[in-house]
Order: sequence, then structure tokens, then C-alpha cells
Amino acid sequence: MTIQTSAPIAVGVGPLAFEDVVAVARGGAAVALTQEARAAIERARAVVDRLAEEPTPAYGISTGFGALATRHIPPEMRAQLQRSLVRSHAAGSGPEVEREVVRGLMLLRLSTLATGHTGIRLETAELMAALLSEGITPVVHEYGSLGCSGDLAPLAHCALALMGEGEVRDGGGVLMPAADALAAVGLKPVELAAKEGLALINGTDGMLGMLVIALTDLRMLLRTADVAAAMSVEAQMGTERVFAPELQALRPQVGQALSAANLVTLLAGSGIMASHRDDMFHRVQDAYSLRCSPQVHGAARDTVEHAATVAERELRSAVDNPVVVGDEVRSNGNFHGAPVAYVLDFAAIVAADVASISERRTDRFLDKARNHDLPPFLADDPGVDSGLMIVQYTQAAIVSEMKRLAVPASVDSIPSSAMQEDHVSMGWSAARKLRRSVDGLTRVLAIEVLTAARALDLQVSTGSTTGVSPSPATGAVVRLLRESGIEGPGPDRHLSPEIEKAVELVRSGAVVAAVEDVIGELQ
Repeated sequence: MTIQTSAPIAVGVGPLAFEDVVAVARGGAAVALTQEARAAIERARAVVDRLAEEPTPAYGISTGFGALATRHIPPEMRAQLQRSLVRSHAAGSGPEVEREVVRGLMLLRLSTLATGHTGIRLETAELMAALLSEGITPVVHEYGSLGCSGDLAPLAHCALALMGEGEVRDGGGVLMPAADALAAVGLKPVELAAKEGLALINGTDGMLGMLVIALTDLRMLLRTADVAAAMSVEAQMGTERVFAPELQALRPQVGQALSAANLVTLLAGSGIMASHRDDMFHRVQDAYSLRCSPQVHGAARDTVEHAATVAERELRSAVDNPVVVGDEVRSNGNFHGAPVAYVLDFAAIVAADVASISERRTDRFLDKARNHDLPPFLADDPGVDSGLMIVQYTQAAIVSEMKRLAVPASVDSIPSSAMQEDHVSMGWSAARKLRRSVDGLTRVLAIEVLTAARALDLQVSTGSTTGVSPSPATGAVVRLLRESGIEGPGPDRHLSPEIEKAVELVRSGAVVAAVEDVIGELQ
């Protein structure tokens, strides 16, 4: 992993922006606590230190945890209490979670620590910042969080690394003991003091980090979906009349209007569209997958923006229990992941539906009865060649899985901690399946773009549209694919490498960038 050498991302008492989260989680940016955050941390710590000296039990400071909260812990055992909490809660299992997810949850935990409501010591918060800046990433496992009382197990694995225990990956991705990784960059483990173990693990940071990353990707993918739909409408000799702004105004959904405006812009200047625009006899109405693209893509946009609103509120939150408020430490339920879990599930639903309509547009290219005089399966010599027959199978397999992933996780709850934690959000599970859904949508859209590009090439080289050019925007995408090694029409060849190239062009944002270089920024 390459750590950015530009100015560190400032982590203060205010909220982080989406782009800051992605810069640290995915881009490897370093971080630094602001002076305001340092002062807030020290003020809150003073409150915890005072309460730790009092004879009255204070939850999280001088008691056990969860169903064991009734036991008062004497001062001489409180360091052991914090160590035991972190060690016992670092109980994850299964595959290793992606590095960007771990960095995201560490950053968001640090952001909550910086608010001055957790009672962490400054040296502990600074060590977490140093791990991020050095690229040291604790090993976190797939299973262990119920999305209530925070992402306990994932965050506990991160807290374990601050103690110099457990496994991490260094800045180069090498797996090693945490103590060795810390020593290699001149850092020393901390011995956790009163309340610190709880402050490090009791937050919804993992599911929130995954939500922010997914929404960033989905915003780009929904613009890509408009590009893919425009290519499909054009190559299938559809009409752009239905995308007119006066028609969208009759149903004033915000996302729908934005998507329709994109389609109008993307198809402007198309010789293919102009070649049949006056044919009002043969093309009365296009199929829903073409005609209703703005309605589906737009509804998805609106849902994503609702999810973003929830995420932005969470980025302004201090999620911990108990929390330092003024000169008190008070219990609360803000660690419950329901707000985040719900929108994670919503986002998986819209990803599945956008993938579903994309697959339907792709399928129309391959059926001789519906593709408007193009060869069956866009094959060079149908019968000898199968053309793009099986790319639709690949899409169908992905879409089928995405429909299963759209089943909400947040409606499930399994009680834990001897029924003390008797209703949980399952938000971590919702986040994990959303990541798979985002990957699936990326792949489905890439296949539609690849297929539509071949169809556009065939439209301009055969039949009534021979020699007629596609729009500047869609033509730019075709050129991008060809320059990236994805060949045009011809005899059958190994398709998997071309699909993977198309996937990377979509995932990286290169498809959207190619369009915007020609026609300006999409909505």
C-alpha cells in the first residue's frame, strides 16, 4: 500500500467529508489530530479520571461490561479489565476483511475519539492516528459483528494492535505480529487505562465506513448506468423523445430528471439517432428497459442520496457508550446500528434493480427478434461463432446473486450477552453484502457497455446506418474500449480478459471520464 505524501487529513471535533474518508481508507492518506481535537480529548479524559477515583461505580470505568455490568472492579484490576475486554472481544472469524474497510473503520473510530465524548487518553488516540499514517492495518475478520454495541469484534482487533498484540499488515502489506510492526516504525504499544477499551470498540464505524465507500462508488456507477443506457438506446435504434424535460417534469422526481437529462446530453449529436428519428410508424414505443431507464436509475439515485444523508449525520456523531457529556459520563443507546443498517439494505436493493435493468438491455442486443437487424448474439458468423451469447449468462448469474443479496439483513436479530443485548441491527452483515452488490453492479454495467460498443460498431458498419456516426459521448466510450485492448466485432475469441478490462474501466471511473472529457460533467 502506498501512503500518500500530501498533507495529512485533519481529524477534528467536526465531521469528516466523504472524500476524506475515501482518501484515507482507499487512497492511503495520512491523518493528524487537530489542536481542537487534542484539547477536547484531554478535557473528557479529566472527567473519566475523576470518576475512576470515586467509590461510586461508573459503567465502563469501574464495572464489568454488558451482562456483567453489575460487578464493581477495584482500581488495581482496571488495567486488566481493559486488556481482558479487548482480548475477549477480538473474537472474529473467517476471511480477512479488505484493507480499505479496516482503514475506514479505524479513521471513523478516531473521528469519534476526537469529539471529546469518549474519555480516551490523548496518547491512545495519537497511536491510532500513527497506525493509519504508517499504513499499519490490523487483521480483521469477516464474522463477529452484530451491528449493535458497535462493531465490537472488528474494532477489538484494531484495539488489540494498539496494545501490541494480534496480527497486522505493515505498509507494504506484509503480515506480521503487531508488536514487530510497531517497533519497525518506532511506535510503542499503549497500556489501556480506565474506559479506554470500551471507547475503542463501541461504535458503528465499520458499517459506516463501508457505507461511505459504497455510496461513493454507487454515485459513479449510476452515472455509468446512464452512459450504458444511452449506448443501448442508440445501438438498438431507440428514441430519445421520451427523455425530454417536459415529460420528466410531469413526475417531479429529482433523480429521474437528472438521469433523463444525462441521456439527452449523451445522445446529442448522434447520427444513428438522427437516421431514424422521423420514423413514427415502426418505432412507436421502446421496451421498458430502454424507455424507463431514467425512472429506474433516478429512483436509485434518490435512494442513494437518502442513504448519504444518513451517513452524513453519522459522520457528525459521537457513537460510544457511555459518553462524556459535560462533567458526567452517561449511558445511552446510540451504538445501535439501525439507521446505518437500513440504508445499507436499501442500497443493496437499488444496486440489484439497476443491474437487473442493465441485464435486460443487454439481452435485447443478442436476440435476433429484438435487436433491429443486428446479427444473432452479435456474432461474426452465427452458428460457427457464438458471439456474445455467454456474456449475458454471466450477467444473469451476477444479477441472480444480487437479488439474493438484496434480502435485508437489518430485519434479523439474534439476542446476545445473556439477553442484555436482545435486539441488534446486523448492520455489519448488511454492509458486507452491499460491497458484493457494488462489485456485481460494476460487472453487469461493464458487460452492457462492452456489448453496446460492439453493437454500435456493427450499426455503423452494416445496414441502413452504414457510415453514420454515434454520438460524441458514446463514440468516446467505444474508443476507450478499443484503445484499452477490447476488440471490436470479429470471430470468437477468449472473452473473459476483455470483460475484466471493461470491469476495470468502469470501476476506475474511466468510462465516465471519457464521456465527460467530450461533453462536460454529467449530472
